[in-house]
Amino acid sequence: MKISRRQFIKLGSATSTLVAAGIYPVPALASLPRPQLTWTQDTPSICPYCAVGCGMIVGTADGKVVNIEGDPDHPINQGALCSKGSSMRQVADNPDRLTRPLYRAPGSDHWEPKDWGWTLDQIAQRIKATRDANWVEKDKDGKRVNRVEALAWLGGAALDNEECALSVKFTRALGLVYVEHQARI
Repeated sequence: MKISRRQFIKLGSATSTLVAAGIYPVPALASLPRPQLTWTQDTPSICPYCAVGCGMIVGTADGKVVNIEGDPDHPINQGALCSKGSSMRQVADNPDRLTRPLYRAPGSDHWEPKDWGWTLDQIAQRIKATRDANWVEKDKDGKRVNRVEALAWLGGAALDNEECALSVKFTRALGLVYVEHQARI
């Protein structure tokens, strides 16, 4: 079909006018049935990048992520994803992605791989040692405060409300004062 520049501008103007008036010449894409890849298992998920909480459908086959797309039934993004959310498959399938903890000993010039059991034990021991060494039972006025100011907690945007509630309860039970969430929701 040949179309002149003048016809293109007329057609674009007419379409823009119809859309602005709320008259859509085609049905909304979200109302159309979503094609399903029959060879993948689809799992609904949430984008981990920011605090918006866009819904994603992650398609997996043989234990590997093969497709990620926006969830058209999700009330927040209705099937749309930003450039970061659209690139999540590259994060999941990146050969340079760390799959186990790395540890660099004090004074060392290289990182050594460690297993999760050792790493979690080290974290727990260091939190306990820091808490015990910096525990404040009473403030300068003699008022009981039972806190530790040498530790802080920073939550992430991928945490949902339930995870945030558990994190706050855990950190307050440890006596932490400085508890923050980076998403600022």
